[in-house]
Amino acid sequence: MSDQTVKQSCQAPHLSGLLSPDALRAAVHSGEITTVMLAVPDMMGRLKGKRLGASVFLDRMLSKAEACAYILATDVDMTPLEGFDLTGWDHGYGDLSVIPSQDTIRILPYLPGAVLIHADVADEAGELLEIAPRHMLRTQLGKLAALGLEVRVGLESEFVLYQGSPLQAHAARYRGLQPVAFHNLDYALDHPPALTDFFQHLEDALHGARTPVESVKTEGAPGQLEITFPYGPAMTACDAYTVYKHAVRHIAQRRGMTPTFMAAPQTGIGSGLHIHLSLLDVADYRNAFATCPDEAELPETMQRAIAGLISAMPHLAPLYAPHANSYKRYTEHSFAPTRFTWGYDNRSCAIRVTGHGTGRHLEVRLPGADANPYLALAAALAAIHYGLTTEPELPPHTSGDAYREADALPVPRDLVEALADFDDSKIAQNAFGAPVVRHYAYAAQHEIDAHRKHVTDTELERGFLRA
Repeated sequence: MSDQTVKQSCQAPHLSGLLSPDALRAAVHSGEITTVMLAVPDMMGRLKGKRLGASVFLDRMLSKAEACAYILATDVDMTPLEGFDLTGWDHGYGDLSVIPSQDTIRILPYLPGAVLIHADVADEAGELLEIAPRHMLRTQLGKLAALGLEVRVGLESEFVLYQGSPLQAHAARYRGLQPVAFHNLDYALDHPPALTDFFQHLEDALHGARTPVESVKTEGAPGQLEITFPYGPAMTACDAYTVYKHAVRHIAQRRGMTPTFMAAPQTGIGSGLHIHLSLLDVADYRNAFATCPDEAELPETMQRAIAGLISAMPHLAPLYAPHANSYKRYTEHSFAPTRFTWGYDNRSCAIRVTGHGTGRHLEVRLPGADANPYLALAAALAAIHYGLTTEPELPPHTSGDAYREADALPVPRDLVEALADFDDSKIAQNAFGAPVVRHYAYAAQHEIDAHRKHVTDTELERGFLRA
């Protein structure tokens, strides 16, 4: 199939962007839209739901649908897990109410005739579930709103793209995969034609889906790509990010490629999900982190936010580093942090102060590419709220190599250590509530147990060398 044929088969001819409910009705009536994909972000940040007939959705499900509760109580393999309070075999795995967010009706240019709608989930009493990632973020946004602050976010995503379809990668048991580029192409503009075509296709699709990119570049590792998105409202940014990952996987597969958003897909390679954020003071609608050229110190709000991040993020790691593999990214001189530090334009720190003047903001460099954006951002905002309301001490900034900052608290070595800091943390429980902490602590423990049961390639190799 030619490149032009691939692009034409993935483009909707007339509609693009976000639709109102009335516009959706008109598009369904005209036959331009035939399918509604109603999606709930799960614990991993993946979109889970059903393809629904558009007319049926409008007639019966515009305000509420249903889905099995297990979509928020599984592991990465979608295995139903015992032990969650939400549901289980003892509860019969009943349904949850799925409530469409009617301001997220989105055209997907790479799936002609379909729209995607993000949804929230509620219990039998109609109460939104505290453990649902989207609602966890909404709760933290509400806490900051009570302080007169709105959140603005820009996400920066890295992933590695390999040659060969997902079926081929699976048949090879994900071994010996070849990246789409074989050299360090960081900041390069002379990309292989197949990669240039992928970029163009992805950029066009995201623009048509109202999730336009700010920049696209190749990164330091072979086949590693970085996509940066413009600043915007926090929930909108996270919703758009899930669309982006959906588009990446779909377009890559159509082109015979396989992406991975693992935090550490290979030894020595790490992919991050960096969160750029600032706070708007709603009283005068200005950036509360903004600085003037003659100001020697950061604004007090920014200082407290940084202090909160440094103090609280150590207690929240399972929310932004949820897998055993997440912690293999935290290695020295890898551009992933190994200590809870902050600094001015210092990429070796966990928290980077960046931007200038009215554009001054923070970059949280702790989450990996495998992080759920709603949970990672919720953790960062909970930490900032902690800093604004309890005023922990702000440690000195790091001006040099943060990997050598011996006085700073180290990032957890693994998920076991991270879980120990999270499970009984007063900071975590005050921020999210005991039921939420218990839910995600159980998910982390299951991840640990599953990891312990499996023999890795490295264990086999080292074992045979010792034999």
